[in-house]
Amino acid sequence: MATGLIALLDDVAAIAKLAASSLDDVAAAAGKAGAKAAGVVIDDAAVTPRYVVGFDPARELPIIGRIALGSLRNKLLILLPAALALAAFAPFLITPLLMLGGAYLCYEGTEKVAEWLFPHADTAADAGAATGDPRRLEDEKVAGAIKTDFILSAEIMAIALASVPVEGGIWMQAAVLGLVAVAITVAVYGAVALIVKADDVGLALSHRRFGLARAVGRAIVRGMPGVLRLLSIVGTAAMVWVGGGILLHGLEEFGWGALPHVLHGWAAAAGAASPAAPGVVEWIANAFLSGLVGLAAGGALLLVAHRVVAPHAARLRAA
Repeated sequence: MATGLIALLDDVAAIAKLAASSLDDVAAAAGKAGAKAAGVVIDDAAVTPRYVVGFDPARELPIIGRIALGSLRNKLLILLPAALALAAFAPFLITPLLMLGGAYLCYEGTEKVAEWLFPHADTAADAGAATGDPRRLEDEKVAGAIKTDFILSAEIMAIALASVPVEGGIWMQAAVLGLVAVAITVAVYGAVALIVKADDVGLALSHRRFGLARAVGRAIVRGMPGVLRLLSIVGTAAMVWVGGGILLHGLEEFGWGALPHVLHGWAAAAGAASPAAPGVVEWIANAFLSGLVGLAAGGALLLVAHRVVAPHAARLRAA
């Protein structure tokens, strides 16, 4: 009897160790997948604050909450099952879809750069504000934000899926993707909430009677526009860099590795030539070169969109 109990306890301990090991594997894989998707995550966090510009401060957090809920719903109810089905039945499509998403990131990032260089009036926001219906404008903004987030989330989930080892099986993939979906959504929209409300915190501090608190509050209020501009720049750079990197990786997967190998060689040479932190220098060089590829690809797509697609679409609408 005692021997049987000891054997049972041994089995329970073995199962517990196995479960703990599996959880560690899931957490490690989720961390790796999330790190690879960092560029898209940064862009997601940089893009979202603009959707609450112009609204009553009391509506800012509810709007962010609605967008976050829509983002989580997209990831867990649509993208996660689609990713698992893709991995199970058509894994050969993962790389092409990743490249398609990478091309989209290049296009979006390059379009933002073009808008900075050649600014034009944003009539969409003015048209929405002219309706005079705050609730309708809020619904339109939330719907637009969730639509943009869907595309970015699809890229995040695709990158995460490509990072999960196939040997783990479908349950491992589902656990990692689910963890990535929840963690990234909480991180992105938690950060967005902090960014959006930072000026309110600064304003409250600026009215305190203590000199230090007042100075900190004024610094926050003065600094937030610059922080938002910096976030926009970082987000755009991340889009172009990540998109270019995905395209280069896809070329290698398809056996067209000449350009990726040359660029990797240049980055390695830059790192080797650096007297300090060669690994960091090589990483920066890789990111820079991937960004140049992203800008080139995005520029080509912009040209096609504006010179070919847009005129044909206009003619179809006119007909």
